[in-house]
Amino acid sequence: MKTRIVVLGAGFGGLELTTILSEAFGDKIDILLIDKGDSFVFGFSKLDVMFGRQKAADVRHPYRLILKPGVRFLQSMVQAIDPLARRVVTEHGTFEADILVVALGADLHPAATPGLVEGGNEFYSVAGAEALRDVLPRFEKGPAIVGVTSTPFKCPPAPSETAFLLHDYLMARGVRAHTEISVVMPFGIPIPPAPDSSQAILAAFAARGIRYIKDSLVTSLDPQRKVAVLNDGRQLPYALFLGVPVHRPPGVVLESGLAVDGWVPVNKQTLETRFPGVYAVGDVNSVGTPKAGVFAEGAAKVAAAGIIAQLRGGEAPAPYDGAGSCYVEFGGQQVGRIDVNFLTGPKPTGTFQAQSEALVAEKVHFGSSRIQRWFGRAWSTKG
Repeated sequence: MKTRIVVLGAGFGGLELTTILSEAFGDKIDILLIDKGDSFVFGFSKLDVMFGRQKAADVRHPYRLILKPGVRFLQSMVQAIDPLARRVVTEHGTFEADILVVALGADLHPAATPGLVEGGNEFYSVAGAEALRDVLPRFEKGPAIVGVTSTPFKCPPAPSETAFLLHDYLMARGVRAHTEISVVMPFGIPIPPAPDSSQAILAAFAARGIRYIKDSLVTSLDPQRKVAVLNDGRQLPYALFLGVPVHRPPGVVLESGLAVDGWVPVNKQTLETRFPGVYAVGDVNSVGTPKAGVFAEGAAKVAAAGIIAQLRGGEAPAPYDGAGSCYVEFGGQQVGRIDVNFLTGPKPTGTFQAQSEALVAEKVHFGSSRIQRWFGRAWSTKG
């Protein structure tokens, strides 16, 4: 009988892990990849949709295009997980696994911040980005706030990128002089593990007249008075609010017994949970890396190597180092890169490669190479 591997979630982690296992074993194993959605979307593509640089249809990569030996895709909602039995219940049936990988990410909860749904906008979902594409052309004057509502949240550079792109967008429309842009962040500097990158972002904020409000969260909005309330009681007026919504573990993960204090604890070296044969990769775990696709991809490589070693009887892989690179869009056709390592030293460390047009091309290659690898088709991150 073939080894049965069930992978829950088809983001960076699930796609990379199934690709590696398919390359290693082909149809000699049975891999079932389950996701509630019908397509994959890069996080950075939501900004492209939001600012009208690409259409939503052009940034969606349908899972039906996955044609890999040994891999089946099922679009279905996961209803229950039994990690002890390695059993998964979905809308379309129950599945038993010899090896179970949980890569369900983090769920977004805009309604958890009072007033956000009624009086603001979120830009972390494709639907939110599409809605903002229609909202932004109506913004002519007044204060705009890009605000984080809770921690942890996906892709820490994203609020800064949004502010830069909003500046460019308003400049192109000739209304930037009639607006103010503020970024509300829970950190003293934009990217704490990489001070050089933070200084570059802060310098770019200053050059563009963007206000950085540090060590703060937006706890609620008052849509009638058009004010954002911060966690220290301050109130900021706004005409446009772009919010990073509350992130929470999926409810099915919380109900499964996998989670402790919200997220799923794992062996930091192997990504295994405390349940034998069950791994957790990406945003859903509490390994100590940021919630970003590149770290889910790195974790998936380690988990896949461990599974291969288990099935073939080889040596255990090198431990997960928590390393990854994130691209930061500064606007004006300039992209910077942050290289960060979270797990190999006494504290996270990061280096910064200054923004340039060359890194724009590198970011495009980053996206297109993943789509070619995972979906077997060519794609450009620019429309």
